Amino acid sequence: MDITLGITNSSRLQVPEFILLGLPGIHEWQHWLSLPLALLYILALCANILILITIQHEPSLHQPMYWFLGVLAIVDIGLATTIIPKILAILWFDAKAISLPECFAQIYAIHSFMGMESGIFLCMAIDRYVAISYPLRYPSILTEAFMIKVTLSMVLRNGLLTLPVPVLAAQRHYCSRNEIDHCLCSNLGVTSLACDDITINRFYQLALAWVMFGGDMGLVFASYALIIRSVLRLNSAKATSKALSTCSSHLILILFFYTAVIVVSVTQLAGRKVPLIPALFNVLHSIMPPAFNPMVYALRTQELRVGFQRVLGLDDNVSRK
Repeated sequence: MDITLGITNSSRLQVPEFILLGLPGIHEWQHWLSLPLALLYILALCANILILITIQHEPSLHQPMYWFLGVLAIVDIGLATTIIPKILAILWFDAKAISLPECFAQIYAIHSFMGMESGIFLCMAIDRYVAISYPLRYPSILTEAFMIKVTLSMVLRNGLLTLPVPVLAAQRHYCSRNEIDHCLCSNLGVTSLACDDITINRFYQLALAWVMFGGDMGLVFASYALIIRSVLRLNSAKATSKALSTCSSHLILILFFYTAVIVVSVTQLAGRKVPLIPALFNVLHSIMPPAFNPMVYALRTQELRVGFQRVLGLDDNVSRK
């Protein structure tokens, strides 16, 4: 009876914190990854802040396309800042402990920012569809009020749909294990430590992925299918080339984002034998897009390049040459 009582009492205990062990399988030398991660984080911050300053500074960039790009820059900063500083703290200062509320808050932030990024790509695709298919009606459709409403609806959608993820995780009972073989709090990684049933957690995670990311991805590719159909109907080769060039930067980022989402999902399912691969992809997916999205736009969009040169004071040097 005493043994039974002891087991019951221990099963009711709640662990006070989680321990993030870092990247699985390479704990001994994972600190060498801190330098490239820190450089990518600094690049992401500087590049996205530069985009925000440039869009604000240049009146020619006060257009729907650059509005959504500015929102994407804010989301990228938020996503990278949610994850990378904690990873660097683990690698540099061995600060592996994280409280339960902080861990659940990180889960919520990661899901919200990822969902927001997916939603902004959908908004960008719709913006390009309207601009190419209905150019005369474009200014009357994509008004400032419309853009604000769409952005707020995306924030509300992601805030509400992702809220059950940390709430359900917080309702689980963590009675014994508290070591997470990862450097961030992933929903399934945390709930796998629970002592009770996590079927509802797995189900909602899967449903959220299909509804949010699957729905956005389907609508994005449907929009680009309609864009391609509209472009093929253009009589002028010059107009066709211009239309395709305005979409190329969006399409590169969209393909990169959703390909990365699919790769992360597949490796997560198949990564039990080699857990390092899904963990590493998960980290890279949180920092690579924020770092390289601005570069793609800078290389592919002339208006943005000119804006960068003016903000950085390089326009006089360029004009002299």
